Amino acid sequence: MVFSLVVLVVLVVLVAVVGKVIVSQRARERRSLLETELWRRLAPREQLVVKGDEPSAELAAVLDGAGGGDWRAVAKYLAEAGADSGADSRANRRWMRMEPLSTAASKEDHWLRRWREEEPRDAAAALLQTDALVQLAWEIRTGRYASEVTREQARGFHRVLGEAEQAAREAVELAPAEDPNPWVAQIAIAMGLGRSNEDFRQLWAEVTARDPHHLRAHEGALQYWCAKWHGSHELMHAFVDAALADAPAGSLLTTLRVRALFEQYTRDSAGAAAYRTPEFTAAVDALLADLEQADPAHPQLQAARGWAAWSLVMNARVAHAFEMFEVMGREVAGPWSAYEDPQTAFHRMRTIAVDAIARATV
Repeated sequence: MVFSLVVLVVLVVLVAVVGKVIVSQRARERRSLLETELWRRLAPREQLVVKGDEPSAELAAVLDGAGGGDWRAVAKYLAEAGADSGADSRANRRWMRMEPLSTAASKEDHWLRRWREEEPRDAAAALLQTDALVQLAWEIRTGRYASEVTREQARGFHRVLGEAEQAAREAVELAPAEDPNPWVAQIAIAMGLGRSNEDFRQLWAEVTARDPHHLRAHEGALQYWCAKWHGSHELMHAFVDAALADAPAGSLLTTLRVRALFEQYTRDSAGAAAYRTPEFTAAVDALLADLEQADPAHPQLQAARGWAAWSLVMNARVAHAFEMFEVMGREVAGPWSAYEDPQTAFHRMRTIAVDAIARATV
């Protein structure tokens, strides 16, 4: 009798264990199938490309022409920047159109020097030269912390920024009085040369008097006001408050709040909980609403999507983050652009989202 009871208990335990194993196996299979389906909706890792690394056919042709000395193609391309559309300013679009050309000139500028020689009063050429010098200066310095920058790098950085400052003065003189971009070009110069807060406020007044919602300018100014450069958390957030006070819907200036909080939390070594506070959640919600109103042709749309996707993962809203990753496709932009290996970092964040969705669903 006792033996029979023991056998029965063992059988019951075995059935329970086997049942759990079967259920667990089925759960793993369902999870695997779900993960496979989710990954099918995203661009494969090997197809990811950082925004800007694959220029449009039009820009590629212009860059090829510049490499061959055809500065007129560059001048024509810059002159054709689109008119105002939605909440994005024409000046901001002209700036974004210029940036890849500045990058090219910072590496090889024979065509730009020829342009300046043949058309010394051309405002676009003067501005392009200014920004090319700025990019060259920051390339010399590198993006490392000040303590990691060598004395030689620092000297080269300040020397080239000094040249950029002189070029910027000429760009201001040659450009139409209402053009903010020669002033925008001075933001990175002021930051690098350590201009005082009061001097920077005067520079910023020149920018906003001409274009109060220039997104690229605001992105640069945010860096000046953050604690790692010449400001503080308080000054940085005050700057963002002022920028968003009258920002039109669709301007994507709402990325500033998310980026400011990222700067603050990184500086303070805040943990994951900081990204799940009501303050950060509200910042993400504002960015999502802004994205819905943005012009599909906004030059910083993909970068704003990147910040939204990253923020949603940090905010533990992985399902919504996955939708954003799906919209982004194969083009990596946003916070990952600053990583040494943007594609890997981007893919890792997508993996976090996919894994979290699968665990929560199965």
